[in-house]
Amino acid sequence: MASRTPVADRIGLEVERAIQRRIKGVDYIASPAPVVGVTPKDVIYKAGTVNLYHYKPIADEIYRVPILIVMATSNRGYILDLAPQQSFVEFLLKRGYDVYMLDWSAPGREEHTLTFEDYTQRFIPDCVRRVQERSGETDVTMLGYCMGGVLSTIYLSTTPDSQVKNLVCFTTPIDFSQMELFNKWSDRRYFDVDRLVDTTGNVPSELLFASFEALRPASRIASQIRLWEDIWNDEYVRSYRMFERWSNDMLPIAGEYFRQTIKKLVWKNGLFTGDLEVGGRKVDLANITVPMLHVLAEHDHIVPLTAAQPLIARVSSTDKSEYIIKGGHVSIVAGANAQHRLWPKLDAWLGGRSI
Repeated sequence: MASRTPVADRIGLEVERAIQRRIKGVDYIASPAPVVGVTPKDVIYKAGTVNLYHYKPIADEIYRVPILIVMATSNRGYILDLAPQQSFVEFLLKRGYDVYMLDWSAPGREEHTLTFEDYTQRFIPDCVRRVQERSGETDVTMLGYCMGGVLSTIYLSTTPDSQVKNLVCFTTPIDFSQMELFNKWSDRRYFDVDRLVDTTGNVPSELLFASFEALRPASRIASQIRLWEDIWNDEYVRSYRMFERWSNDMLPIAGEYFRQTIKKLVWKNGLFTGDLEVGGRKVDLANITVPMLHVLAEHDHIVPLTAAQPLIARVSSTDKSEYIIKGGHVSIVAGANAQHRLWPKLDAWLGGRSI
């Protein structure tokens, strides 16, 4: 019998891959959406668009200072709790932290009038108070992700008597003139934000999703090509589907909050210039004096380094650090790379400041 040639081996491998792709592709299409956000938790407060969770402790010894995670209003919090062994929240619990999350539901029709004032002067303070009551501790560490970080900095800048002990921000924009994606699709020469909000009330999630997709069409195509190439890799497909579910699961944004974001942050760049006022108070980042850590993504296409880096320089904290982590806007906090690059560094920073 003639021995197989390298060419024959290669052809055989490609045939087998084609068969496996077809089989796995059918399984992929027919399979249900992946289950996410399964770390046990209690809903300790729910009202309107606000959801406050308390994750059940895992470790025998718990740090004294609880952590309150503040999510962006447009994205669901389960990105930080994708699945066992892939959950940032689970990691924190195993390391002994007492973890809470301020997550959001889609705003109802009657909530289209929600503003910066509601989120930073009403919702966040209310949740801080409830965390204090639940934990029995006065001090709280606040951790804001992306626009959740913006809300957190506005809150601390305008609340001098806040009992937040530490502030951690992930990929938080400050200089909105450097937010290229935002500026492209909200160009004031073409974008009538008043007409949009006055007509729709809350800004539909489909519009937000389509806007980001239109600006980076190649990224979606590239990810689908890689999925096709690796579709026989069950672990890769499972991870892909969880991230895909989250990226497609955007929330509508309260109309007035969106109007303020475009006019006061994107167009006027008020957070960077110091001209922003919320609830009759000037938002001065220099009012932030607590220990602070800002984590930035080296390859972030949503919040570029140039948009996020001014934050640390503008706060008055004497104990402040900035970490630039290799990865993108999402991959620095969730996924295999985050487990090695960010999570241990954050644990090291938080540990001594949570006693």
